[in-house]
Amino acid sequence: MLRPWDLRISLVRDAAQPAYLQIAGALIEAIRTGRLAPGSALPGTRELAARVGVNRKTVQQSFDELVAQGWLTTEATRGTFVSAALPIIEPAPAARVFAAAEPAFLLRRAPPDLPYVAPLPGMLVFDDGAPDTRLMPAEFFARAYRRALLQAAAGNRLGYGDPRGSLVLREAVAEMLRADRGLSCTAENICITRGSQMAIFLSARLLAEPGDHVAIEKLSYPPAREAFLSAGAAIHAVEVDEAGLNPEALEALCQRQTIRAIYVTPHHHFPTTVVLPPERRIRLAALAQKYDFAIVEDDYDHEFHFAHRPLLPLASAQGFSRLAYIGSLSKLLSPSLRIGYLVGSKSLIDRAAAEVMMIDRQGDPVTEAAAAELMSTGALKSHARKVLRVYAARREVLAGALTAAFGEAVDFSMPQGGLALWVKFGGVDLENLAAAARRENLGFTPGQAFATNGVKVTGARLGFGSLDETEILEAVRRLRRAASVAVG
Repeated sequence: MLRPWDLRISLVRDAAQPAYLQIAGALIEAIRTGRLAPGSALPGTRELAARVGVNRKTVQQSFDELVAQGWLTTEATRGTFVSAALPIIEPAPAARVFAAAEPAFLLRRAPPDLPYVAPLPGMLVFDDGAPDTRLMPAEFFARAYRRALLQAAAGNRLGYGDPRGSLVLREAVAEMLRADRGLSCTAENICITRGSQMAIFLSARLLAEPGDHVAIEKLSYPPAREAFLSAGAAIHAVEVDEAGLNPEALEALCQRQTIRAIYVTPHHHFPTTVVLPPERRIRLAALAQKYDFAIVEDDYDHEFHFAHRPLLPLASAQGFSRLAYIGSLSKLLSPSLRIGYLVGSKSLIDRAAAEVMMIDRQGDPVTEAAAAELMSTGALKSHARKVLRVYAARREVLAGALTAAFGEAVDFSMPQGGLALWVKFGGVDLENLAAAARRENLGFTPGQAFATNGVKVTGARLGFGSLDETEILEAVRRLRRAASVAVG
């Protein structure tokens, strides 16, 4: 005798998925959750069709599909049954069956703590220093991309390639680093990555493991902190002041604890924008030698320096025996192109390539070839000079607008480079200010997000690169209105 049929199946009539597949899916779900046990009898196709409100042939299609997949079996003269070969599953409690938000399996580790402002329609955002993609030389890049695509297709170069990146781009990057930044490197010292964040993640994977200790500046780039945490490292915050990383504080840490590596942004300290002076650079290199730790140098916006020729990277003097150097083309072109690079010893790069093979195998050879053409023809350098003038003007507009709107209630120093100001607000709680700003359709990230050890931060990093001058003025007006209602 068939047991009473009490399973309810509801169809979405206008769905793209055919009705017979919706019925099949509902039956599979009932079997997987234990509501239909192995050996259970199903109603006849005519009865089920009447209950669901479909043609009998539709139900027969569902049964035929599930028989073919092994979920159901049929017996002549007896009917259709859930396969007895399936394992028995205890039915889930009714209150939990439809808890779709509850994870189906245990997720290891806590999620990374990363600040992000999702822009809404009409929202202006003071980001952390992103470029204006409207300034990208799109026509130049489109022509270079078309040529690269045609040449790659004709040369059978659209398949798998070197995980370190295309040779033509690695050679172009090496030439740029030798000529403009004083690095002694070749293509063998370079691994192309999908943005600088991937290079940071690779560095963390290669330099740290559970039980290791890594130093990071007290205020630092959150994704870098999270990358080393994900590798299992213990993070130690090092004091920063008006000149950047404090070498005495770093040495005091090294005397207490064996440090495996330190992550630094000496060119324009993230988030405060200050430039690490030569005497501290020399001291940092000496400490790495003395205490045998590695330096991860993130030179994330070297091209944007307004006052004078920028200081050369640490890697230009120190080499790669204890140093990994990270850079990016994303801020010059577009973050969506995802072109960064990791520079280091050949052994480091070979290991990085092995990691790339496990992560995403390689980048896009056509995009890499197009970027290489822009570099080799000088188009990228010409574009850099053009946008530098634009960003310098926007820096002045933001500084003037903040001073006019807030007067002595804000404190900042004009940065020598980069695409953001580090602004300290007096008498206003930044979390309250950020909430009030969102109500004005303005987004920014309070400086607390950049604190490595949770100390209270009174500053905010206000990026000006991605906003034009009109947008900057409007953003400051919204910020002023938000400040007038924010509670300290």
